[in-house]
Amino acid sequence: MLTIILVFLLQIILVPLLTLRIIFVVKNRTGMATGFGFLEALVYVFGLSIVLTGEQNIYEMLTYALGFGVGIYLGGKIENKLAIGYSNLAVNLLNNNPELINMLRNNGFGVTLFEGKGRDGVRYHLQILTTRNREDEAIAIIEEYEPKAFIISYEPRKFRGGYLVKGMKKSLK
Repeated sequence: MLTIILVFLLQIILVPLLTLRIIFVVKNRTGMATGFGFLEALVYVFGLSIVLTGEQNIYEMLTYALGFGVGIYLGGKIENKLAIGYSNLAVNLLNNNPELINMLRNNGFGVTLFEGKGRDGVRYHLQILTTRNREDEAIAIIEEYEPKAFIISYEPRKFRGGYLVKGMKKSLK
């Protein structure tokens, strides 16, 4: 029974490490990815050696798989809490809303306003680049001022210059 609990706990540790390693690789943070990869390999080899030595009990194997599934869930939750990276919000509005734009800017969001022609007339498009951990905050402000806004969230991999980069340099001083 102790072996089954140990295998389950190792999987709950292993899979979030795997999830974080992959995320850091995708985000081009190879130093962090390397550290998580090292820890992942240690836990993996240790856990697998427990399962494959001895009598290869079906319950241990099922526990290994169950722990893997629970670990994926846990890894996703951890990643969402960390909210590593950036988010680009593309917001389409029926009407120009200076109050919304000012509220977003007063809350530290960089906003660029574009005017375009839609099927039924002029439309307004906001581009907002923010850190992922503030994405929900920006969306809540938009929904408060423009409940019918059409919002698309993108995750940019690379960018240079602009309001967000200037703000980051100020906060580092």
